[in-house]
Amino acid sequence: MTTRIRQSRGNVFRDLGFSPEESANLKLRADLMIELSKVIKGRRLTQAKAAVLFGVSQPRISDLVRGKIDRFSVDTLVAMLGHAGTRVELVVRPRSRVANARASAASDSPDLHYPTFH
Repeated sequence: MTTRIRQSRGNVFRDLGFSPEESANLKLRADLMIELSKVIKGRRLTQAKAAVLFGVSQPRISDLVRGKIDRFSVDTLVAMLGHAGTRVELVVRPRSRVANARASAASDSPDLHYPTFH
């Protein structure tokens, strides 16, 4: 059996077949979860201390570090980063002509340019 390798379109969730809207939401949540994990590692926090810092319970931190993306909304993740003193910025703009040419005719949603973290 041979393995086929395909180059990603830049969003693994889209590559897996999720709709453009759902894949953008999943990528945004994944990026926010990664930033929260960086805070935990960078500050060498235990799950209990991270829970206090982020204003959630320890089991929520366990879900976070285990990558349980379905258990978190964008709002919750942004609030957790805010509790840690991190500023989140989100930029939304219309797609470029190239992106529009690649997009399916059914999707008129704008591209999301993922947040920067400070």
